Amino acid sequence: MNSQKRNEEFAVRFARHEDELKWLYMELYHGDRKAWEYFTGMLQRMWENRPENLRQMDKARETNPAWYRGHHLVGMQLYVKAFAGNLQGVRKKLDYIQECGVNCLHLMPLLESPEGRSDGGYAVSDFRKVQPELGTMKDLADLAEDCHQRGVSLCLDFVMNHTSEDHEWARRAKAGETDYQNRYFFYDTWDIPNWYEQTVPQVFPTTAPGNFTWCEEAKKIVMTTFYPYQWDLNYANPAVFNDMTENLLNLCNYGVDIIRLDAVPYIWKAPGTTCRNLPQVHTLVRMMRMVCEIVCPGTLLLGEVVMEPSRVVPYFGTLQKPECHLLYNVTTMATLWHTVATRNVKLLEHQLGQVFALPKQYTFLNYLRCHDDIGWGLDFDYLRWNFAWEEVPHKRYLNDYLTGKYPDSKAHGELYNDDPQRGDARLCGTTASLCGIETARKEGGEKDMTEAVRLDGMLHALMFTLSGMPVLYSGDEIARENDYTYHDDPVKAADSRYLHRGDMDWKKAGKRKDKDTPEGRVFAEITTQEQLRQKYGVFDDGADVWIQPTGNDHVLCVGRYYLGEKLLAVFNFSKDTEIALIQDETMYTDLESGRRCKAGAVRVAAGGYRWLYKQF
Repeated sequence: MNSQKRNEEFAVRFARHEDELKWLYMELYHGDRKAWEYFTGMLQRMWENRPENLRQMDKARETNPAWYRGHHLVGMQLYVKAFAGNLQGVRKKLDYIQECGVNCLHLMPLLESPEGRSDGGYAVSDFRKVQPELGTMKDLADLAEDCHQRGVSLCLDFVMNHTSEDHEWARRAKAGETDYQNRYFFYDTWDIPNWYEQTVPQVFPTTAPGNFTWCEEAKKIVMTTFYPYQWDLNYANPAVFNDMTENLLNLCNYGVDIIRLDAVPYIWKAPGTTCRNLPQVHTLVRMMRMVCEIVCPGTLLLGEVVMEPSRVVPYFGTLQKPECHLLYNVTTMATLWHTVATRNVKLLEHQLGQVFALPKQYTFLNYLRCHDDIGWGLDFDYLRWNFAWEEVPHKRYLNDYLTGKYPDSKAHGELYNDDPQRGDARLCGTTASLCGIETARKEGGEKDMTEAVRLDGMLHALMFTLSGMPVLYSGDEIARENDYTYHDDPVKAADSRYLHRGDMDWKKAGKRKDKDTPEGRVFAEITTQEQLRQKYGVFDDGADVWIQPTGNDHVLCVGRYYLGEKLLAVFNFSKDTEIALIQDETMYTDLESGRRCKAGAVRVAAGGYRWLYKQF
């Protein structure tokens, strides 16, 4: 495409959003025309820099704007170094990734960050460089191209709330340059920071208390919501928004298909508030959505909003003015593990009912485990009203059960950020270890292993039953267990999340085709579920989905209907075989066994599931 046609196409795309984008920008930045002119010039420059192959992919996706919906995508989240050493290593493992049924690859933070002060890569010192040990930006582009040729999308974290204290902006701020101090939150005295502290919760009260840190070089106080080496960016400064948006678009131009907006609820600060979910956050995200539709319309925005549903859903925006394309189904994840520990499905039914009532266009990422801990952001009002379970003692029970302190628990997890006063500890561990596979391998026999593998398979089946994109955490497909070696690493020992961030065990992966091993059984179960999900239209995001009563507090049933296909997905969280009483006496086919059965009284093995299907 010649430059004239490119300019014409940019003009058309920009005009489509100009009125709203300019109005929002000018309102947020008090009519700063100079900043607006720089911003719009930057957009055109990034459009001109977009490679032609990515432009063609944009056009293909524009003809099918719902390309990421349906029932064909399966994600996998991984750390590049832990998985394959570096980006070139990941390229060499793409055959394995596709064998896992994965066609959306989420790489954890890989941009340059200081060793020992990076929070797992979430303290970026240069948004234009890959961490040297992982490769180069060219390696990233090469991986993206290989993925695209295989029909695999690439997702990358964009750490937008803060930079590393080693970032060029921070270094210049330390040196006393006012323009760069204004990109952060610097204060000469503790008056304003103390005002903030009255209303702003602490993210890590035990490992990184407080929201501010003294900067000795600048002789000032700087806002550090997460860790002292992560300096919060001031998005009230248009230079921050302009330059961070350019950094985002730069990643898109290297072939990244999905941008994960890290910690997005935190990006606007105001004293006297919680500095969470403020209205200006939604203005910023809406502008980012329009920017992507102008420069790289094939790109998706994934919002990391790890909060209760009432706080999460607004980040979709509205159908007329959308914000994020995708959001994490974090409450369902936490509620699933709650149900494993309590064996009572009522809270899960209640929570899923809320999700099923949302517009079908709202697309969630569904997952069992990820790089982070499990926080117990549950509906405690519901638990208190229906079960008289109070928040602090109930959280203690959940953590005790899933760390294996109860006699009948086979789970192996560890606490994260334990706060005894608030009783607000969170939980770490891999899916396999939390399901009891680790315990069965070390202490049990075949019966214990069978039960643990069955539970693992049931939870994955539930994830695949839900509308949205299911995401595997690397290693879960081969029943990877906890990695306790982090205790011996002085850099990692204080952060129990490294329990489930261990290196990929390729010896275990080598057993994936041996169904006499836990690795082979779990791998076969997950890949079979993926194949069935892709085969049957009833798993499509356009399906009607509901909670089907079972008459049994241990058994969940999710119903799905789509274009003449119906599915009853039945899940037993009990330690015993249970019967689900469903008001349906017609014949169904069990998708895994192929056997025919009536749905009236469905027998489900302990910790097992049934996918019952029929076509009208």
